[in-house]
Amino acid sequence: MEKTGIRLTTPLTLEQIAPLRAGDKVLINGIIYVARDAAHKRMVETLDRGEPLPFDPAGQVIYYMGPTPAKPGRPIGAAGPTTSYRMDAYAPRLMAAGIKGMIGKGERSPEVIEAMKRYQCVYFAATGGAGALISRCIVAARVIAYEDLGPEAVQELTVVDFPAIVINDIYGGDAYAAEREKYRKLLQKA
Repeated sequence: MEKTGIRLTTPLTLEQIAPLRAGDKVLINGIIYVARDAAHKRMVETLDRGEPLPFDPAGQVIYYMGPTPAKPGRPIGAAGPTTSYRMDAYAPRLMAAGIKGMIGKGERSPEVIEAMKRYQCVYFAATGGAGALISRCIVAARVIAYEDLGPEAVQELTVVDFPAIVINDIYGGDAYAAEREKYRKLLQKA
């Protein structure tokens, strides 16, 4: 299957994300970091203590995901996105620290969308229910922090052509809202 989309390489720069608009398809390459609820809470507590995060957040992308165990010969098991709103309480703090991209599924709160505009960060959606397919884009994985959290530990992934869709761009564009409006208009015409 041919992959199409705008190729991005991490760490992301403003020059890479400024042209992106809600609804654009992208292929992400390079290093991304995995973190879920418990890891987010711990990272924000770390920042609040004035301590550094387990990775340099400048321009980085966080993927909201909890992998399944890897099969022999593979770096990771199924690696599908988890629901993003659970990280909304922590996301603005991490954006202020330098995060430029988040990957998950589902809508973000108005406060997070405003923070994305303020800190110039992009929210990408990965396809839910396609964790086995997504794992094929992951060529290396290693736990780098909070190993005690098990599947919620912070991991560093090396990805090649990781497919995602821009849901929220740095201008407040919202692909979910745009699609709902499109179908509302179609229903009115029917």
